[in-house]
Amino acid sequence: MVNLNSKYQELIDQLKREIPAHPDLSIILGSGLGDFVNEIKLIKSIPTSSIKNYPPSTIKGHEGKIHFGEYSGKNILIFQGRIHFYEGYNISECVLPVFISHKLNSKKIILTNAAGGINPLFTPGDLMLIESVNGIAIKKELSDLIGIPTIDGKNNLINFPSPKLNEIIKKAALLEKIDLKEGVYWYVKGPSYETPSEIKMIKKFGGDAVGMSTVHESIFAAYLGLETASISCITNFAAGISGKKLNHEEVTETANKVKYKFERLVKKIISLI
Repeated sequence: MVNLNSKYQELIDQLKREIPAHPDLSIILGSGLGDFVNEIKLIKSIPTSSIKNYPPSTIKGHEGKIHFGEYSGKNILIFQGRIHFYEGYNISECVLPVFISHKLNSKKIILTNAAGGINPLFTPGDLMLIESVNGIAIKKELSDLIGIPTIDGKNNLINFPSPKLNEIIKKAALLEKIDLKEGVYWYVKGPSYETPSEIKMIKKFGGDAVGMSTVHESIFAAYLGLETASISCITNFAAGISGKKLNHEEVTETANKVKYKFERLVKKIISLI
């Protein structure tokens, strides 16, 4: 089991010096969703390259910055850039933004991502509230990290997603007249996209969307006691559904097209918290 306290003590100490107050909410921004930082009053922006032992982001659309700001009277901590397992990092590095949020006394976290749509009722540009996840591909790494034999509801894990936070998100969508889908997010390790046969299997087992992040972060956040919720931006049809070849440019392009809708939703969520 990795001792994150000792591994990242200097990093946490640095951020405690630089972040001026406890966040009311943390947000991890997924591919193509990084522009949301322009919607809040920024107080402090920290390039992750200036933070000792912080893994550099290697993926287009993930800037590699931590922002602290204010919106609607709330202190917001934003991670503009995710650390992915498929980039070659250890799971203890991939959950670092969650660990930082916990150490800075954030009590709530919202995870966002770009995902491939599997549910036939979903189309690119939809937003999906994650009601459940499949984390088979990541359970061993998580078990090794947090020191329990299975991910089975112990130590606050049953509180993912947070019913209270999910209800706030649903209310925000209703008030903003946003058609918010709900579904199951299926995690795959990557880095290659799924094959059409794999998508057929995931659909058969109840997956509505598929992606390469979020699950380990959400489980770890719930384990640490944070109220946790996740939103997917459906940026493309999953492999084999549309017949088109998948590429990261399509993901970021679609995310850019729906960023106004995403920004309206998140701002309303913050105002309701």
